[in-house]
Amino acid sequence: MPRIASVLLPMPLPEAFDYAEPEGLGLAVGDHVTVPLGPRVIRGVVTALRDGTGGNRPLKPVLERVDDPPLPPGALAFVEWAARYSVDVPGWPLAMALRGLRHPPPKPDKVLALTGAQPGRVTPARLKVMAAAEGTKLSGVALASVAGVSAGVVKGLVDEGVLAVEFVEPERGLAQPDLSLPARALNPGQAACVEVLKDMLDSGGFQAALLDGVTGSGKTEVYLEAVAEALKDPDAQVLVLLPEIALTQAVMARFEQRFGAVPAEWHSGVSPPRRRQVWEAVAGGNARIVVGARSALFLPFRKLRLIVVDEEHDGSFKQEEGFIYQARDLAVARAKIEGASVLLASATPSLESLYNAQTGRYRWLRLSARHGAAQLPDIGLIDMRQTPPEPGRWLSPPLIKAMAVTLQRGEQAMLFLNRRGYAPLVLCKACGEKMKSPDTDSWLVEHRYTGRLVCHLTGFSMKKPEACPHCGAKDSLVSIGPGVERVEEEARHIFPDARVAVFSSDTVMDAEGAKALVSSMAAGEIDILVATQAAAKGHNFPNLTLVGVVDADLSLRGGDLRAGERTFQLLAQAAGRAGRHEKPGRALLQTYAPDHAVMRALAAQDRDAFVEAEMAMREDAGLPPFGRLAAVIASGPDGAALDAYVEALAAVIPNAEGVEVFGPADAPLALVRGRRRKRFLVRAERNVDLQGFMAAWRARAKVPNSVRVVIDVDPYSFL
Repeated sequence: MPRIASVLLPMPLPEAFDYAEPEGLGLAVGDHVTVPLGPRVIRGVVTALRDGTGGNRPLKPVLERVDDPPLPPGALAFVEWAARYSVDVPGWPLAMALRGLRHPPPKPDKVLALTGAQPGRVTPARLKVMAAAEGTKLSGVALASVAGVSAGVVKGLVDEGVLAVEFVEPERGLAQPDLSLPARALNPGQAACVEVLKDMLDSGGFQAALLDGVTGSGKTEVYLEAVAEALKDPDAQVLVLLPEIALTQAVMARFEQRFGAVPAEWHSGVSPPRRRQVWEAVAGGNARIVVGARSALFLPFRKLRLIVVDEEHDGSFKQEEGFIYQARDLAVARAKIEGASVLLASATPSLESLYNAQTGRYRWLRLSARHGAAQLPDIGLIDMRQTPPEPGRWLSPPLIKAMAVTLQRGEQAMLFLNRRGYAPLVLCKACGEKMKSPDTDSWLVEHRYTGRLVCHLTGFSMKKPEACPHCGAKDSLVSIGPGVERVEEEARHIFPDARVAVFSSDTVMDAEGAKALVSSMAAGEIDILVATQAAAKGHNFPNLTLVGVVDADLSLRGGDLRAGERTFQLLAQAAGRAGRHEKPGRALLQTYAPDHAVMRALAAQDRDAFVEAEMAMREDAGLPPFGRLAAVIASGPDGAALDAYVEALAAVIPNAEGVEVFGPADAPLALVRGRRRKRFLVRAERNVDLQGFMAAWRARAKVPNSVRVVIDVDPYSFL
């Protein structure tokens, strides 16, 4: 009986396309196939099969089935759900799900093996090589190293036929976790949380929990035991999501200590061949534990039992470009689709997760004290109006004094400023011109290490000019404001004998660099660490007792509805790096607004009061978690065409109860890469089908070819 295969392609297409299944191909849902699309041959995935008898039009046939592991039903259902939730075409999340297959498998390893032939000339060096090659197969370089001879000796034996070249497939398996290894001793609070999680896993099905524990309370140890419980099922798989690559190495080490095996890694720093190995191991069920970034959600798990979202509040879980999604929310959805448990962990949970815990949707597990003898750091406010820094400086006298005392005791200090580079703005003192990225409303940030001006939005970079490009005045460009490089410069000037290092994405380029810097800090090889948010969470530095926040007001500026929440989270996490072991810790926050509610709550370490006030404000305004938001961002190179489109879109807003639409208005960054930008903001009641509203609205106005429209459900950026 002929059948029709619906094939979803990893392209911006609105739906799967129908193709005829050739006789005898025996396709199944989830299979990878190649199909014709116009003049091209495209790879896709079968999403449905149905009877093709009596079709009223001829269909192009599927060309072939690709011999790769099929997408499991849960992975395929998640791809389709994610597209609907994000009001986007399903081809984009499918492309993410197939990302590991973009690259060919690793090439076979070239090894040497003894043939049994004897060399024409026997020398001590040759005998060493033959002895080293006995009963094993090594590469030429490895064999020469083991035998302690030059590569020329090995090559001579190959030329004489004593050694033969063989090609072997690289090992694709992953070391399996050993559940018999002992766990660390848990305190009563940790043990109680573990028992709840074990009950969740043992009862099966979808369940969600929030692990809400202060910094240093041992949340990682709790979720390690939840992982151990999940893996008692020999086919079970576990996914742990992290917001920063810099955290990966420390977490991987904890997993290796607990289970005797390194988990599979998945993030942008993993090499393409290794990424394919991990993808295949996940699809085959051989990767039992995966630790990765947000895109790991789209891996083809065969039997996913537990998802852990560590630092669940972190804004890095929001994907802002391409396929737009919030990984924390999609993790909960994937767990529900798979019938798995999901654990969200944070010292400063998002208000959305706290609301779900308060209303009973999530189990609420709390750890209110630090593990062992460690105590929470004291937090003090430095009023910069009363004790300002010296002119042209950024560190106040009280902070400098505290740093001096800390260094005299042989302890470490961290200066926290969530701003990369040397200075966030460069302007001409002659004409007032601000240096901006070409065709973009974004200031260029000075990076003194490289002598360049960089746009952190578009990636544009240029050498810092000697004269103002606008008026031509020489030596007129001045640096305004501090970045971490400028704070480092000041710290070196004040403490010339101190060992100072910078931890930011400009100085730590990859996971290995992060690992090396974290190890140096933990080993006491750094006295003062100047850091952005890359070091503000998850790290454990035993001798760090002072954290100084250079500009505590930084993230309070602007019109972001989450400004207060983000500031509280970021500063609480940064302060939490201090005093994590026996030595007491202290955090000092430099602020020009010491009476602000966020600053008072931080100083009093009264998170509950801050959350209560923030929740009340959100409820009054109908904002998340009490309402829902979506944004429409339209952009185009032609301002007139863009204006005409957004006016047409505004004219066809669907009439719906419980929905408000604001705009169109110029985006705060109204020009990016030569494209003008307009925004709408949609606020809806919680019971409104926001995705349905957005899809219906978008369909009512034809989009010109020059205009690009993006829908962002639950926006985090309002630029």
